[in-house]
Amino acid sequence: MKIAVSVESTNDLSKETLLEQDIKVIPYQVSLGDECFKDGEKTVEEMFAFVDKNGILPKTTALNEFEYTEFFESILKDYDAVIHICLSSGLSSSCNNAMRAGANLKNVYVIDSLSLSTGIGLLALYARELANQGVPAEEVAKKVSDRASKLQVSFVVERLDYLYKGGRCNSLQLLGANILKIRPRIIVNGEGKMISDKKYRGKMEMVVSKYCAETLAEFNTPDLDKVFITYTTATEEMINAAVNACKEAGFKNVFVSRAGGTIASHCGANTLGILYFNDGNK
Repeated sequence: MKIAVSVESTNDLSKETLLEQDIKVIPYQVSLGDECFKDGEKTVEEMFAFVDKNGILPKTTALNEFEYTEFFESILKDYDAVIHICLSSGLSSSCNNAMRAGANLKNVYVIDSLSLSTGIGLLALYARELANQGVPAEEVAKKVSDRASKLQVSFVVERLDYLYKGGRCNSLQLLGANILKIRPRIIVNGEGKMISDKKYRGKMEMVVSKYCAETLAEFNTPDLDKVFITYTTATEEMINAAVNACKEAGFKNVFVSRAGGTIASHCGANTLGILYFNDGNK
């Protein structure tokens, strides 16, 4: 059976990885003021520059059932089955729309990642690995779905402006963060929702080092095969701090990736996270 693996543009894997691993992508729509475009058609820097100039936050639109149906049908022309991994249902209605579309088609398996960014990417790579081993599509879907709850997905954010404008923090949190220069850790919880659970202060280079150390200590049973360091924008010092922390933790493969337009729209500049499976003891 020839199995396709697909994701939305929220997966944040590099174009090279997507091509190499034969992972199909359906892009979100992003709007900046009156201009609409597909996620990936503008750089993150261009989007941030627009926000700084106009004070208008980018908006993303959930994919509808019809769009998913067309996408899945196009893939099924060349494949026998589709494993589709969605952005968390706790963050977007797209997942429910994809599930409705998949339910009307044969051999389409839609999985709620309960995650975002390269958390989705990790699940997609796992699905591709299983498919390449000859695992049947239904079993691939079950294994990937079961492993979604084992992801550690978190980021440290320099500013709360984007989360505030997107309705993910309140005005008091924003005011306190700005006055005290608080850099919160945003973690995706077991329900697939983003919450702030730790707060740091200081320069982002130092914050990243502390964030990585505390996250690796807290989620301390990693699958050491791979870890993603994903960022919107970041200094070289921030990236190096994360890379060094992950290498010292023993990860065999440390991948650095840029967040795409959809993720950047909600997190803002100078956001960086480490993402990995926390089931290394299994």
